Amino acid sequence: MSNPIIGKQAPTFSLPNYDGQTYEFKPGNGVPTALFFYPSSGTYGCTKEACAFRDAIAEKGVFKSKVNVVGVSSNPVAKQKEFVEKYNLTYPVLSDAKGEARKAYGTSKGLLGLTDSRTTFIIDSKGIVRDLFDSVINYAGHTKFVEKWLDKLQAEEQTGKPATPLAADAIPNESENGAQSPGVPEARTEEVKEESKAAAAVQA
Repeated sequence: MSNPIIGKQAPTFSLPNYDGQTYEFKPGNGVPTALFFYPSSGTYGCTKEACAFRDAIAEKGVFKSKVNVVGVSSNPVAKQKEFVEKYNLTYPVLSDAKGEARKAYGTSKGLLGLTDSRTTFIIDSKGIVRDLFDSVINYAGHTKFVEKWLDKLQAEEQTGKPATPLAADAIPNESENGAQSPGVPEARTEEVKEESKAAAAVQA
């Protein structure tokens, strides 16, 4: 997906973290950053995505030692705190109630244009936005996107050759790893329910 900030210095911002403390987002400290925007804390796909990042940090060496993970949604601090504590999330989960960070990163709308998008940005160790992955349905693909980019950035450091953005088909669906595909009825129904709730809220 095209975005004007790709290849540019990542925008910095200050937002409340789930604990109520101000979090200063300033990438480029020598470690890559995975910044993921998601529609709403506690919903089916967002919970799956957030927990996938949590598990990746705990289980995968490339995540644990070579990337900072930061989650952002429009939910208020109290909701973020509840979300973090319920699912034992181990990274900052920020409240972007006014949409300031989303605006800075130029994120799109989600399915049907009724909700915020699910978009993950990979930012290199120098603070340059290298690529993004935008998919509401393929919530499991976001950690895979980051993992592939971490491998690319490591190779870039070793060879000195700049890494290129991932092809659109480079991120597999869950079904390719034997898990439930986001496209099957049960998962898709849950995502559609999220969109329906959003539509009802807009019309109310």
